[in-house]
Amino acid sequence: MPQIVIDVPDRLAEQLEPFQAQLPWMLELGLRELQLQQQSAHFLDEQEIITLLASQPTPEQILAIRPSPELQARVSELLAHSKAENLSSKEEAKLERYPTLEHLVRLAKSHGLAQLPQQ
Repeated sequence: MPQIVIDVPDRLAEQLEPFQAQLPWMLELGLRELQLQQQSAHFLDEQEIITLLASQPTPEQILAIRPSPELQARVSELLAHSKAENLSSKEEAKLERYPTLEHLVRLAKSHGLAQLPQQ
């Protein structure tokens, strides 16, 4: 088996230490995720993400979920208004939904990753 040597920060090396035997698998999963990101030009809006999660998607579809630039911009704008303490009650309610949506997507991605065949 070929060897690859990489330099990583000390903090990362400490975190990876307990997973030495699993590093090839972890790199493969990370590479697969990166490739999915690059292949996926389709970014999703809030309602599209919810619809996709409810449709029993494949693990690959789950891992390819990316928020649209518009959704990211809306969240950033709401966060800026929040920091300036300039949110309406409607904006506050919207802002409170996004962490829940993000949490659901993270849980789905974690589950989707576990469903992929390990090599």
